[in-house]
Amino acid sequence: MNGKPVYEIRVRGILTGDLWAAQFDGMDVQHEAPGITRMVGEVEDQAALYGLLSRLRNLALPLLSVRLVET
Repeated sequence: MNGKPVYEIRVRGILTGDLWAAQFDGMDVQHEAPGITRMVGEVEDQAALYGLLSRLRNLALPLLSVRLVET
């Protein structure tokens, strides 16, 4: 990693594949459990984090958690 904070975001809903990774700034998007998607990746800054969360809100995906993994 290059010094940017790494976040894990979990939502209720299924988003998988390269298309979704591109939509969410290259985050690793994985199906974690039945009906749960986990995204992990570097986030430039707080503004970028809020942008990601806004995109999830616009998709009407319930947010389960946002966690800072490493700084």
